[in-house]
Amino acid sequence: MSAVGTGAVIGAMTGLGLVLIVSGLPTVRRPLLSDRVLPYVRDLLPVDGFVPVSAAPQQSGTAATVRDVFGPSLRRTAEGVGRVLGGGADLRVRLRRAGSRLSVEEFRVEQVLWALAAALCAAAVGLLAAVRGSVTPLPLLVAVAAAFMAGLMVRDQRLSSQVRERERQMRLEFPAVADLLALAVAAGEGPVAALDRVSRVARGHLADELTGVLGQVRTGTPVAVALDRLAAQTGVAVVARFAATLAVAIERGTPLVDVLHAQAADVREAGRRELVETGARKEVLMMVPVVFLVLPVTVVFAFYPGAVGLQLTSP
Repeated sequence: MSAVGTGAVIGAMTGLGLVLIVSGLPTVRRPLLSDRVLPYVRDLLPVDGFVPVSAAPQQSGTAATVRDVFGPSLRRTAEGVGRVLGGGADLRVRLRRAGSRLSVEEFRVEQVLWALAAALCAAAVGLLAAVRGSVTPLPLLVAVAAAFMAGLMVRDQRLSSQVRERERQMRLEFPAVADLLALAVAAGEGPVAALDRVSRVARGHLADELTGVLGQVRTGTPVAVALDRLAAQTGVAVVARFAATLAVAIERGTPLVDVLHAQAADVREAGRRELVETGARKEVLMMVPVVFLVLPVTVVFAFYPGAVGLQLTSP
C-alpha cells in the first residue's frame, strides 16, 4: 500500500471515530421533549405523521435496536436536510398527490438513507482505488459528497415519478368511473349514494380518492366542502373539474348525467389525441431498427453475391 492510500485509510478511520465520539456525548444525545412526553400520552390522533406509541406497531429484536441506536441521528440529519432543501409544504402536497402515507419527516429520513447508501458505495470504491494508490484524498471526499447529493436527488426524482404515474392512472380510470357514476345517478340514486356505490365497485387510485371523500363526509364534513378539497389537492385537471362539477350539482341541484358523460367523452378523446401525438414523436425511434439493422442486412444480401461473382470471374 502506498503512503497516500495508508494516509487516506487512517484519516477516514480517525474521522469516523471522532464522529462517533461527538455523537455519543450526553449534550448531543439529549432526548427531545416530545420523545420524553409523548410515550406517556394516550388516545392521541395522528398529528403531522406522528403515530402514538399505543397505536404504533411494536418492534423487537434487531430492527428495534437499529431504530433506537440510529433513529435520533437519522432524524437530526433529516431535519438538517429539510432546512437546507426547504419546501416542506410543497413536499407535503407531492406526498399527498403520490398517495404516500409517509410524513415529511419520514420522507426526509428515507432521503438520508438513500444518500448514505450512495455515499458508502462511493467511499468503498474510493478506498479500493486509494489502496492501489490511484486516487488522492481530496477527489475521494468530493466524490463521496457528490454521491450523497445524488442519493438525495434520486429519491426526490422517484417521488416525482410516482406522482406522474399515479396521476396518469387516474386519468385512465376517470372515463369508466364517470360513466358508472352517471349510470347510478340516472337510475335514481343521489350523488352521495352514487359515489358510495362507485367507490365500492371500482378499483384504482381514483376510487381511493372517492373513498377518502366519503370518509370525510361520514365524519361530518359537508359534501361540497369535501369535493372542493379534492379539487384543490389533486394534480389532475379532469378530476378537479369532475369534483367541482359534483360540488356545484349538489349545492344547486343541477343535472349530472349529461355532464358526466360529456366529461368522460372529452377524456377519452384527449387520450386518443395523446396516443396519436406519442406515436408521431416515436416515429424517429421506430426507424432506428429499420435503418441500422434491417437495411444493412438487405444491402449485404443484395451486393454480397455480386461481389463474390466478380472475384471469381476476375483474372
